Amino acid sequence: MIRPQKPWLLLAAAALFALLYAPIVVVVAQSFNGSGHGVSGTSLTLRWYGTLMQNEVAMRAVTNSLMLGASSTLLSTLLGTLLGLGLAGQAFPGRRWIESILHVPVILPDIVMAISILLLSHWVRKLTGLMELGMPTMILAHTTFQIPFVAMVVRARRSGMDPSWEEAARDLGATRSQLFRHITLPLLWPGILAGALLAFALSLDDFVVSFFTSGPGSTTLPILIHSSVRRGLTPEIHALSTLLIGSALLLTLAGARTRPQNAEK
Repeated sequence: MIRPQKPWLLLAAAALFALLYAPIVVVVAQSFNGSGHGVSGTSLTLRWYGTLMQNEVAMRAVTNSLMLGASSTLLSTLLGTLLGLGLAGQAFPGRRWIESILHVPVILPDIVMAISILLLSHWVRKLTGLMELGMPTMILAHTTFQIPFVAMVVRARRSGMDPSWEEAARDLGATRSQLFRHITLPLLWPGILAGALLAFALSLDDFVVSFFTSGPGSTTLPILIHSSVRRGLTPEIHALSTLLIGSALLLTLAGARTRPQNAEK
């Protein structure tokens, strides 16, 4: 029997959801505001979305963000998966030490990570003439702080897998490559996908590391929005934010639809 919730709990939950989603609702509403500024608009319009598509600076920032997110996610997923598999395997000397320092980039403030990578790029550039600030340094920086997140997700997934599947495959004469390709990888795939989605979201959301490691022509969406706030928000920024919110919602719904299928497998 399910007990009815107390009224004060329902009110607290409603207040919490309002606190979380009211800013998002305001941004979405402003993107359809005919006046462009303020909350006194009397008409709805899609003009700001058309203006956004004609804004070359915003479109270049979108391209840079997607390129940065895709490149860093690909690298961090590959390296993080290998690291997670190594940590979830047999014990080896220094394993606990590696597991401990793996959490350092996660709890380290973004500003410290950004300055560290900036100093490293300056040191390498001074010695070799390479690593000019721009998209390559941003990809390197994003990959660096994304790897621990992917590794922890993959490691947790690998540790929770039933070993009887792999033991049965070995008993049937499967080679190491066949075992990994037909048993380990399919069972590990939800964890790899979750780590990749987390890394991509972290890349799109990051401002501090991107700001310190960016160069000419490598402006991303967070940097563009930050500079726009300093000059004054425009309706195009509201439209751009609404598109980002819609994309995140679609990805969340798509992930929710695939979750039962992964669980049955």
